[in-house]
Amino acid sequence: MQANNYPKLHNATWPGVVGKGPGSEPTLALDTLLNFTAAAEVNGVKFDGIDIGLFEPHFDIDSSDDGIKKLADKVSALNLHIGSIVAPVWPPAGGSAMGTREDRTRFVEQVRKSCRFAMKLRELGVRPHGIVRIDSATNPEAWSADPQGNTKLIAQTFREACDAAAEFGEKLAAEGEICWGGMHSWKTMVDTLEAVDRPNIGFQADMAHTLLYLLGVNRPEDRILPPDFQWGDRQALSEGLKTLTRALRPWTIDFHVAQNDGTVHGAGSHDKTGRHCQATDPNGKLDIPHDAGYWLRDEEGRLTKAFRHICWDGCMFPNAVMERQQTWNDILGAMVRVREAHGWYEAE
Repeated sequence: MQANNYPKLHNATWPGVVGKGPGSEPTLALDTLLNFTAAAEVNGVKFDGIDIGLFEPHFDIDSSDDGIKKLADKVSALNLHIGSIVAPVWPPAGGSAMGTREDRTRFVEQVRKSCRFAMKLRELGVRPHGIVRIDSATNPEAWSADPQGNTKLIAQTFREACDAAAEFGEKLAAEGEICWGGMHSWKTMVDTLEAVDRPNIGFQADMAHTLLYLLGVNRPEDRILPPDFQWGDRQALSEGLKTLTRALRPWTIDFHVAQNDGTVHGAGSHDKTGRHCQATDPNGKLDIPHDAGYWLRDEEGRLTKAFRHICWDGCMFPNAVMERQQTWNDILGAMVRVREAHGWYEAE
């Protein structure tokens, strides 16, 4: 019997940038992250690719075609593909999806530029699958001033972004995190996606972020787990994950494997959100390969095959952690176990 070779296993470049810089640690160079990714190996299995965030200093969203080709050549030389891409929709280059007309225009323009970049990589043959990731670029407190009106504004901005993405044959995935207004609970996330009503938008699920949806962080009325929940109650946690994924799985078109210790964390200029822990963290609350199955399989336990790669997200890890090869080997090992449990084989 052939070992599963799908979904493909991707690392990410943005942990070298997100939460770094002024007020925190220095950013990690793109080449450093690429080399650690390419060098990782577990029982002969290696990463298949990377997902990228179009952030400086790693990338210039306005890169020429030649610049994009140089990136494609660099990644291909390491026997990696590129998958999903994070659009830098936040101020000052972007703007709040529920802000002024100028804010929302900047937001859409950043999505348009990101989708052009993504399309070029696809045309170069280095990006066989993946989405362009967005969020609302605003916080729950601002959204709460007018939930109905602000959700309408976010949905309108997302519709315009979807239209821009369609020009380049791309799909958008909105990532739910407790720090993004209108996306900060499982119910507000579903409401926003339903209001957008475009065929080329879906949900990007991150196991670390969505865990906090269960606790109603930043939206107590949408809490799923009982108020007296204790982390040792695995049955309650499993039932909560079933409720959560039943609502969001039909929208899910991109997936991040991750671990969380049940707390929130922020670094640098990044607001507090679901804390990403190391794959081997003894305080992690998730059974990674088992709990990934709630997202990767439907109610009857059948594989959804809704995406062709999965990605590890380790935002706001200390640099000392990310500069150890063993960190990436451990991460790869966790992802291999997910694929062994919930993957499939295709002849290539």
